[in-house]
Amino acid sequence: MKSEVALPQPYLLFLGDTTEPGYAKTAFGLRDWAGERCVGEYVIDGATVSTGLAPLTPEEAAARGAKALVIGVANSGGFIPPTWWPALVRAMDAGLDIVSGMHARLREIDVLRDAAQRLGRRLIDVREPPSNIPIATGKRRSGKRLLTLGTDCALGKKYTALALTRAFHSRGVDATFRATGQTGILIAGGGIPMDAVVADFAAGAAEMLSPDAAQDHWDVIEGQGSLFHPAYAGVSLALLHGSQPDVIVVCHEPGRERVLGHPGYALPSIQDTIDLALRLGSRTNPDIRCAGVSLNTARLDDAAAQRVIAHESQRLGLPVADPVRGGETFDALVDACLS
Repeated sequence: MKSEVALPQPYLLFLGDTTEPGYAKTAFGLRDWAGERCVGEYVIDGATVSTGLAPLTPEEAAARGAKALVIGVANSGGFIPPTWWPALVRAMDAGLDIVSGMHARLREIDVLRDAAQRLGRRLIDVREPPSNIPIATGKRRSGKRLLTLGTDCALGKKYTALALTRAFHSRGVDATFRATGQTGILIAGGGIPMDAVVADFAAGAAEMLSPDAAQDHWDVIEGQGSLFHPAYAGVSLALLHGSQPDVIVVCHEPGRERVLGHPGYALPSIQDTIDLALRLGSRTNPDIRCAGVSLNTARLDDAAAQRVIAHESQRLGLPVADPVRGGETFDALVDACLS
């Protein structure tokens, strides 16, 4: 497994012409968890999404010390549209390498490959799985594992896993954040991009990602997709089976009613997600349990968020918290994970 991703830093975050905040999760994740490595953001005509970082041209970013432009978008299908190509070439002209976590490979785009060769710039794709992934065995491994699952994509699985890892560390618990997507890999410096793994090897990749460990060590594994997602349920199930979690935390955004990018599908309930995850997860870990629920309340004010958190905790009979807001409710969720 690739344990290190040597990337030129700091970054200029590229948002393209994105209008859907959920597709800019790579940029938001880097802003929130690696902000010291981000000098600003760069958008093109049509964009309505912003990270709130300083708007910079590639030339201005290079003058401030930026070494690379990171594509901060994770759109459906992971493609790099032609409308972005001139901006990426401009970044290379300004002296920046290009870093991408998209499914599309930078070097497969002639315009970008030719510009990189002409200018001596690097094109770095982080969404490349290792070549030696085994078929899953289903064999139980030592150590403890926690997996975040969601009712949908782009609603807090990565943030929850990172926040829980940080909380475990603050309590003196030996824990490792295990990245499974491009943003997590950019933050952690290593991991396996699960959605780039051939389907037959996906559960094996999850086993590889969280190997045998000391009995008191926790691997906190970033979830992907949703078990109910019409397109991405396969990677979610492979991750669940392969990671063999002892504990799951289900993530949800209050108020979201339709699947992101698939408005013809209603979101599953939190309870249905818990029930299905426990049923399927028990195949490789009969002792699996749900410690609680993580809510993304970013769209709510503090009072409304606290009301929703309290209501859902009472309704579900489980600890419920927003890890970004923290507080006593999050402490209770951490307690439940470690109990």
